[in-house]
Amino acid sequence: MPKLISSRRVENETELARQYVKTHILFPSVLLGFIMLLAGSASLIYQFMVETYGWQTFLESTGLLLLGGSVGWGQTRYHRYLLREHPGYFAGRLKTFSKTGPKRPKKESAAQPPEHPGQRYVPWLYLGGVGLLVGTAAVSSIFGHVYYMAALLLPWAGFFWAKMYGWQGVIPQGDMKT
Repeated sequence: MPKLISSRRVENETELARQYVKTHILFPSVLLGFIMLLAGSASLIYQFMVETYGWQTFLESTGLLLLGGSVGWGQTRYHRYLLREHPGYFAGRLKTFSKTGPKRPKKESAAQPPEHPGQRYVPWLYLGGVGLLVGTAAVSSIFGHVYYMAALLLPWAGFFWAKMYGWQGVIPQGDMKT
């Protein structure tokens, strides 16, 4: 006989999924985005003081920041889709990661990804996004006018800041006090 799912259980799953997003997606994105932006900006200041800094450097660094932002925006759109359509996935991950010590079996795996159209392309898209960010950073630092540290850090700063701003409105501001 099939089990009935109460609205309370669905609400609980949604709340657990939001908690997972806050602690495992938003908090690291804010922290890493701030660190990457600060270090990337410091690298650009170093380049300005020690080497040459021109319009080409400005355009390439802005392009790297925007490229990282577009990849982060794409990943955030996918995560928002998962939160909206399959909140049990994030709730299961939170339950799994909250178990520590003897409570957690050795061979327990994280929640299985939900079935949806195009699911088999998701790992390839993740790999392509990382490759795109690292590849453009390498090309920009080798052939361009951007200092290598700034070229490496600015796309990731854009990535993490886009993830942070992409969740605005989904997780209420007053709800961030965890």
